[in-house]
Amino acid sequence: MGRVLIAGCGDVGSTLAARLALQGHEVWGLRRSSAALPAGVRLLTADLGDKSSLAAFPTELDFVVYAAAADGRSDEAYKRAYVEGPANLLAALELQGQKPRRLFFTSSTAVYGQTGGEWVNEDSPTKPPSFSGQRLLEGEQQFLRGPFPATVVRLAGIYGPGRTWLVDQVRSGEARRWPGPPRYTNRIHRDDCAGLLDHLIAHSSPPAVVVGVDGEPAERGEVLSFIASRLGLPEPSRGEGLPPAVRSGNKRCSNARLMELGYRYAYPSYREGYGEMLALEGSVVGPS
Repeated sequence: MGRVLIAGCGDVGSTLAARLALQGHEVWGLRRSSAALPAGVRLLTADLGDKSSLAAFPTELDFVVYAAAADGRSDEAYKRAYVEGPANLLAALELQGQKPRRLFFTSSTAVYGQTGGEWVNEDSPTKPPSFSGQRLLEGEQQFLRGPFPATVVRLAGIYGPGRTWLVDQVRSGEARRWPGPPRYTNRIHRDDCAGLLDHLIAHSSPPAVVVGVDGEPAERGEVLSFIASRLGLPEPSRGEGLPPAVRSGNKRCSNARLMELGYRYAYPSYREGYGEMLALEGSVVGPS
């Protein structure tokens, strides 16, 4: 068992914290608010953007997971969350003489700039076209070039409880399927985000970079049609003209490295994940 600090203990961080606490780890969740954390997780109230608030970490930490999220879609918000926050955390750990066995940084597949439906993996070029990917890449480099062993986990579009944007679009009739060549999207269930981080913490020697996606990149319209069929709703309407810009580009992210590391998914594809979400809320029409 180890002593674990989760810096930025929001949705994914709290789910991970609960898993680790149940296993017997000593777990602290760092967050700005005093909102309750899962049972067995100790609250550490601090602000990653304020160096002075990071002066009292638990001693002899074994693992630190940086799971903070930006509080807006601006460049400034991303800079605070993924550049200044990591710099402050690393400096605080050094100043306190901490010697963690490994740090983990939750990044995003937004660091890839591929737009032609290519397969990408941990070794693919990272040339993000947007400020969001650029700031995340800056954060990655701080961890990978820092004073402690570190692993970067590039997560795709996270969905799960409370993350129902696509379902809401289908229900409202706003969802559209667009003509033209496929535009691939990638995703991962919230519980698998926590599960793979748990798996990497337990691993004796995790690699420096891991892509965290499920096993089935899918055309967005295909996912919308699946959701509509489970809700007993008509197929989403066809859009006309060019589709709106998609923030995540058009690429197929491979989870081969994570599979080689022995991780097994709770939700191997969007079918299992969205299928269960809709079943739990009683929305599924017909056989699951």
